[in-house]
Amino acid sequence: MHTPHKIIDADHKRIFPDFKEIFRYRDLFLTLTWRDFRVRYAQTTIGLLWALIQPVITLLILNLVFGRFVGVKTEVPHILFTIAGMSTWTYFSYVMSNAGSSIIAAQGMVKKIYFPRLIIPLSKAVVGLIDFGISILIMIILMFWYGVTPTSNVWMAPFFVLMGMLAALSVGIWLSALTVRFRDFQHIVPFMVQIGLYLTPIAYPAEFASQHLPKWASTIYYLNPMAGVVQGFRWSIFGGEPPGNLMFVSFGMVFLILLTGLLYFRKVEDEMADYV
Repeated sequence: MHTPHKIIDADHKRIFPDFKEIFRYRDLFLTLTWRDFRVRYAQTTIGLLWALIQPVITLLILNLVFGRFVGVKTEVPHILFTIAGMSTWTYFSYVMSNAGSSIIAAQGMVKKIYFPRLIIPLSKAVVGLIDFGISILIMIILMFWYGVTPTSNVWMAPFFVLMGMLAALSVGIWLSALTVRFRDFQHIVPFMVQIGLYLTPIAYPAEFASQHLPKWASTIYYLNPMAGVVQGFRWSIFGGEPPGNLMFVSFGMVFLILLTGLLYFRKVEDEMADYV
């Protein structure tokens, strides 16, 4: 019986990763995803409850600071307003944090066998859906509690979720490739997550930032790819001030980071085994 084999040609250079090859390695992708899911809360006392406790504590702190102390006014109860922003941000921050160190964490496998390296950060994006799903569940419970119903724009929510996933993947791909060559990013990424939490309109409206910034600074603010995603997702659920044209600046950044991330990842992919 003939056994299919893979011929690796070092002289054959691609500009982008081979997505057909990634699809052929889908079994490995599913295995890595399931492994990450199983070990995430392994040997912890309360297990999966940590995925619930962490967003709840963050939600209460943001609601206390911005809703009580700062007094940010919102169309719906502030805690609902915040959880809508947190849902997409939680997914983004998880993928950014874990994809950044994913190649180094899998260095034993990277050094020993050939497979498309892009599979590793992609698997983190799937596991991150656990946090996103829990945040959405919290939001639905709070909507029932406060008697808030979704607006007629809710059909657009999946689009903004998709943009959030692309934003997370684009930054995760960049960081996974950069961290292999520059280990300093292992220390920079947690700082980026902390700063991004406040530079993204999670607990305050995006208009709040626009009102307190010059016009040119508002444009720079929307260079944050999650600014438009969070604003658009919240609008699709609760309505209010519709996203302006600056939202497309964020969307443009999503595709720019994704395109350049894929280009850079492919450039360093063949040398990753040497760097790790």
